[in-house]
Amino acid sequence: MSKAAFWDDSRKAQALVQERAELSRTVTRIHELATQAGEVRLFWEMATEAGDESMAAEIAQGIGRVARDIEALELRIVLSGPQDKKNAILSIHPGAGGTESQDWAQMLTRMYLRWAERAGLKAEVVDLLAGEEAGIKSATITVTGEYAYGYLKGEIGVHRLIRISPFDASRRRHTSFASVAAIPEVEDVEVVIRDEELRVDVYRSSGPGGQGVNTADSAVRITHLPTGIVVACQNERSQLRNRDTALRILKSRLFQMYERRQREELAELTGEKKEIAFGSQIRTYTFHPYQIIKDHRTGVEVGNVEAVMDGDLDPFIRAYLASARPA
Repeated sequence: MSKAAFWDDSRKAQALVQERAELSRTVTRIHELATQAGEVRLFWEMATEAGDESMAAEIAQGIGRVARDIEALELRIVLSGPQDKKNAILSIHPGAGGTESQDWAQMLTRMYLRWAERAGLKAEVVDLLAGEEAGIKSATITVTGEYAYGYLKGEIGVHRLIRISPFDASRRRHTSFASVAAIPEVEDVEVVIRDEELRVDVYRSSGPGGQGVNTADSAVRITHLPTGIVVACQNERSQLRNRDTALRILKSRLFQMYERRQREELAELTGEKKEIAFGSQIRTYTFHPYQIIKDHRTGVEVGNVEAVMDGDLDPFIRAYLASARPA
């Protein structure tokens, strides 16, 4: 950084400055935790020498606090991939099964929106295609905030639901599937798209009806002709804003596709592509005959189904990141 030519390539220089700042924060935090651990140890040694058992509870709290802080730091170190710090684009699609799977996809959409809110991240539904009777046919969510993609990359895959169907008059048990995909949002400079490669369609976005019905063609659908990738956005009333958001999502998907072709290890980003059906699920959500949610990759099980569906995904996210940590 002290070299005269350091800023000749501003993009590379900024990336190095950010990397240095992140490494500096990590080193500083390690020293802070070492100091905290040393203080707790000293406190324990003094209490032991004095035979003072009254401080046992306070010492135990100090040990627990240091342990939690170390665990949080370890997760941040695991999230050191080139894409982990970026915002995420989450896509949810139902599997075969009609209304059942579409309702399940809608439940997952709400779960991730609630998780983002709990995590202090900004989540916005930019495209939503409703089902005919209930649920959704697809949803696209942008999640904005530090390490959004890093946390959500472990959610990529097929999610299975077992429950008594609310749509079955005979109250039989049904199994439904939905797939979740996550990609990192890329900066504008990373992907260049020529205007002649795009077909842009505008249409009237869906709305609640009545006074809230949309009367202008503000929704935007963009087709990338060379690849056939289609993205849409309808959450803004402004056609220009919807177009900008759709382009941002398109660039992220193109970036993902190009990297997948170039590097085999991009499987870490996209996850293994599987059929949305039996045997391919990463997690099973059982509502009946008992209540439990199990992650098949890490073995983590949670019995509080309501809490998980309300966005408490941290046990699964932490376990996945811990399992991905290098030995």
